[in-house]
Amino acid sequence: MKKLNRYLILALFSGAVAMTSCETADLDITENPNALVPNQANPEFLLASIQEDFIRHLEGVAATEDNFQTGNDGLFEFGMELVRTANLNGRNYQSTFQGIDVDDEWTNVYRGILADIKAMEPLAQEADLTHHIGIAQFIEAYTMSSMVDFFGDIPYSEFGRLEEGIQNPVADPGASIYDAALVLLDEAITNFKSIPAADPINDLYYGNDYGQWERAANTLKLKLYLQRRLVDENAMANFNAIIASGNYIQDTADDFQFNWPATSATNPDNRHPRYGINYAVAGAGDYMSNWLMNLMNTTNDPRIRFYFYRQTPTVPGAEIPPDEQLLACSLTTPPPHYVAGGFTFCWLDDGYWGRDHGNAEGTPPDGLLRTTWGVYPAGGRFDDSSFTAIAQGPASAGASGAGISPILTAFMVDFWRAEMALVTGDIGAAQNHLVNGVTKQIAKVRSFGALDTAADLSVAPTDGEVTSYINSVNSAFASGTMEDKWNVLGEQFLIGSFGNGVDPYNFYRRTGFPNTVQPNLEPDPGQFIRSFYYPEVSVNANSNISQKSTNAEPVFWDTTSGPPAN
Repeated sequence: MKKLNRYLILALFSGAVAMTSCETADLDITENPNALVPNQANPEFLLASIQEDFIRHLEGVAATEDNFQTGNDGLFEFGMELVRTANLNGRNYQSTFQGIDVDDEWTNVYRGILADIKAMEPLAQEADLTHHIGIAQFIEAYTMSSMVDFFGDIPYSEFGRLEEGIQNPVADPGASIYDAALVLLDEAITNFKSIPAADPINDLYYGNDYGQWERAANTLKLKLYLQRRLVDENAMANFNAIIASGNYIQDTADDFQFNWPATSATNPDNRHPRYGINYAVAGAGDYMSNWLMNLMNTTNDPRIRFYFYRQTPTVPGAEIPPDEQLLACSLTTPPPHYVAGGFTFCWLDDGYWGRDHGNAEGTPPDGLLRTTWGVYPAGGRFDDSSFTAIAQGPASAGASGAGISPILTAFMVDFWRAEMALVTGDIGAAQNHLVNGVTKQIAKVRSFGALDTAADLSVAPTDGEVTSYINSVNSAFASGTMEDKWNVLGEQFLIGSFGNGVDPYNFYRRTGFPNTVQPNLEPDPGQFIRSFYYPEVSVNANSNISQKSTNAEPVFWDTTSGPPAN
């Protein structure tokens, strides 16, 4: 990805928010007398708003701003919580995520992304701005397919047709939205190949490199074909055809990601959102996943110092006595199903202070003690065993939030190819793709150490240690049973996708692996979330949307029996 002028990005972020179109709660565009109407809008401002709202769709925000008024999560965080790469604060799946919890994400898509695309496209067509249109089509395809992945059937074809008297758009089948997304991507590729009257002033992702945009579009098509391989007999052939073309993301230099500028903490905060939430005077706001930290620590994973920053070398119950005030569970016994399964409980060695899956205890004064996000991907601190508390200030800022959001990457494609090969029984190819994916992702992560200029990188993993780890993954895959192979691939998929919750959540539902993940603390937490409840803002305002009876309803491509019950 090309690095753009950070101050210009910030200016566009601020200006774009002021220029977005407005829409009523029933998902149809109306004119706002206090803002520009669509035919007065500038395609440049609209495209900037579309691009920003898109990354907010995935990453959320560090505070309530723009379309996020009641929360700050985004789809990445939701997915990570469900696959144990982030902490889930809820012991019952059905009650943990209610409709109100996803109001902001829904509003951001319909009032933000789609409304602005609908407003921009006729203006861009009239001005022959085909690259603007291609970027919008790509974003629309990714956004709507990810909404299907999380919600199932959703309004799409009738959205924004108020002039036709459609005030309550019906929900389209998820499969038809996937079909529409693939058509959009073909149209986007055509637009990327065109010669427009002018390029966007600010392409926030690829800096107007349309060869990279074309590779990203084909990579998104790979993702969609992989997603529906269980329900589409042509999915594998279509997937393999793109692979044979070679025109997709194969090199890390082409990764589709967002580089957070980290030039401002306010109006808006354009640091990585997880940095903004955790690197504060009061300390970290998130709890990190005990399952993930334990897995990486006990396997000598060379990425652990980049992923996590420890504020203390000791955890109650491990190196120091139990402490009811700071870590209440350190004085309790593990639940029987944890003991029976041999799962770690409550505390970890070596200062890795996090929480178990489903831990819904209150928040003690441990913000300057708990482990938090590191330099990858959130732009925090590299863990050099200095064990100093985080706070706002140059000495503890790490990379100051100049992290990334990994959306479509070369290493992900290798994992996808490993999955497709494993499905067909081609063990050798699966093993080769797995090793390639792990190798690329570790190299990407290691490059982030230099972003924390105050860190002592002498403790960073050596080339030999990295090679030893990759060899251990290779050996575990080669020597294991078929179930073991799926677990190795699944664990590496989850570890490698750290910072991205969409793809691992999909992988977990699509395959049921890894089945080695830590269960919920609650022995009977209810059925796993296979799709989210519809947001209250949609159910209350749209007479054509009825709330689901349960969020255990699968999306159209999920025909498995589902992941393990816990």
